[in-house]
Amino acid sequence: MKTIKAWARKLKQQLLTLYLACRDNRVPWYAKVFTACVVAYAFSPIDLIPDFIPVLGYLDDVIIVPLGIMLALKMIPEDVLNECEIKAKDFNEDNRPENWFVAILIIMIWLALILCIVFKLTITI
Repeated sequence: MKTIKAWARKLKQQLLTLYLACRDNRVPWYAKVFTACVVAYAFSPIDLIPDFIPVLGYLDDVIIVPLGIMLALKMIPEDVLNECEIKAKDFNEDNRPENWFVAILIIMIWLALILCIVFKLTITI
């Protein structure tokens, strides 16, 4: 259990590092776009795949988000990454960003999917 907690703490620290790096002018535009997507999804209060769905619900938390973090960290220049890691350690928990835009986008995707299913069912009946 301690290993999982340490892994989660490290993941959270890396997300904060990416959040801060995304705002740095020395980061290339393509890295900013990818990093912004990873950070926005990770900080979104709603998952694309809800956690109550068995196995698949945790797929994004265990595989997709860490993989995105790993790729984003490789895109950012090392000097920027080092500076942002130092800043992330001093980051206050109360300042943690939440991305409601992505949450609303995910809700809209689920509503569109539900509407499509309902529409298909009403046509076939």
